[in-house]
Amino acid sequence: MESYLFPFDSLICMLLGISFTVWFTLLLVFIIVPAIFGVSFGIRRLYMKSLIKLFEVSELMLSMSSLPPTSYLHHHHNPALFFPPGIIAKEPLSLEQEIQDMRRGGAEPEFDMSDIFYFCRRGVESIVDDEVTKRFTAEELESWNLLTRSNYNFHHISTQLTALWGVGVLIRYGFLLPLRVTLAFTGVGLLVVLTSIVGLFPNGRMKSYLSDKVHLMCYRICVRALTAIITYHDRENKPKNGGICVANHTSPIDVIILASDGCYAMVGQVHGGLIGVIQRAMVKACPHIWFERSEVKDRHLVAKRLSDHVADKSKLPILIFPEGTCINNTSVMMFKKGSFEIGCTVYPVAIKYDPRFGDAFWNSSKFGMVNYLLHMMSSWAIVCSVWYLPPMSRMEGEDAVQFANRVKAAIARKGGLADLLWDGGLKRGKVKEVFKEEQQKLYSKVLVGSSEDCSRS
Repeated sequence: MESYLFPFDSLICMLLGISFTVWFTLLLVFIIVPAIFGVSFGIRRLYMKSLIKLFEVSELMLSMSSLPPTSYLHHHHNPALFFPPGIIAKEPLSLEQEIQDMRRGGAEPEFDMSDIFYFCRRGVESIVDDEVTKRFTAEELESWNLLTRSNYNFHHISTQLTALWGVGVLIRYGFLLPLRVTLAFTGVGLLVVLTSIVGLFPNGRMKSYLSDKVHLMCYRICVRALTAIITYHDRENKPKNGGICVANHTSPIDVIILASDGCYAMVGQVHGGLIGVIQRAMVKACPHIWFERSEVKDRHLVAKRLSDHVADKSKLPILIFPEGTCINNTSVMMFKKGSFEIGCTVYPVAIKYDPRFGDAFWNSSKFGMVNYLLHMMSSWAIVCSVWYLPPMSRMEGEDAVQFANRVKAAIARKGGLADLLWDGGLKRGKVKEVFKEEQQKLYSKVLVGSSEDCSRS
């Protein structure tokens, strides 16, 4: 009996061997070699154009159903469509003007009972349509991109559309997901092994050269693991050694997006597990800045290590996301002032994702890292644009907060994002007392100003 099964087992082994050889050859020719030399065969761009045609077909099916047609796919370049205006119309009036209107012109030099209604109205408006908490939830698309998680309202509209969605599920989970997982393990594995080998070389130009090549190659493989189609603008403004690169923060993959086009020194807290293994391997080849948990809250120590790094012009530029948390690709929130107190050149970078192909925003309060990466790798693609802005320096008489706000405003303008003054820490924390005191001071100035005006008259 065993003699009859032996040829069948040999056939299976031979087929598996052929499959593995073909798979490894395709991986080497179309992924690893192009990543080493930084070239592309244009397959991902062709894939993106095919997806746009597919979305147009799905939109046509939607227009033939009972739902009204949308024009989102034809106007995706308009940033206003990514985030529609608030549901409450608000006129840009100062607190003093609004209170004067509330009092109907009867200005009194002291507190008026009608002032209460102003604060009540503003409080209700903030509850119904606040501009902070909605920045921490995924944006809703106006037209379905054949991903169930992007809009539940477009599911099961018609048999044809459901069939199209089913084919998409088979392609994404049956072909793209295994391919992407393989590429991700390949990129991370090569990063750990090769950076450990480069770390054995003595410090010098050869080690720096090999480290740059290894990092670029591995990050480009990881970019391909996400089927990321990235358009870089104004590359003449790319960050240079001795400076700090600051960018708006939407997702953990922001690091991969930027590091696949240039080498950076990373800043972060020391971790355990797989991330810790990667950190220890990377720092052997390149002087990244990792802090122990006990050191993170020591601002002076953090500032000193950053200052020492940028003072050495032979070291790579530092990559920092001053918001400190992920925002949902619609706005830029308050930049922490720490990285703007060092006194070096700052290189602003704006990142804007196209949500039609996949939502890159990481809602860390809702999804863990593994679940988030599964969403990323089972999406159609990650499409984004990166703008390198001209370098900026702190002007005379400008403090760190003003400098941070100026850089933030420049990033928001370039990326078509809303410029907000709120702290991203409100994602998990309560409103700071300083914000409440600021409103109290404004109201006090209204009363004091009214009293002074009356005394003068």
